[in-house]
Amino acid sequence: MAEDFEPIQPGEVVFRLDLTAAQLKLTHTALKALLDDYGHDEQDVIELIRTVLDKLPDEHSIRAIDLRHEAMRETRGEP
Repeated sequence: MAEDFEPIQPGEVVFRLDLTAAQLKLTHTALKALLDDYGHDEQDVIELIRTVLDKLPDEHSIRAIDLRHEAMRETRGEP
């Protein structure tokens, strides 16, 4: 079985994720909090977090998402 394993190459996209608006805001907020927790001596991790944040919509768009409203819509099954 180990013979079938192909290591992930640097820069290779290995996963795609569909998120609702509420999930997107939660993900963005969690990444920003994680970014704030790392110190200056961990620049490699900080840069990795920033590359993920750069893939998300801009800060203004994220702030426009009303998390409470979106969560209620999700629980009702609304699109």
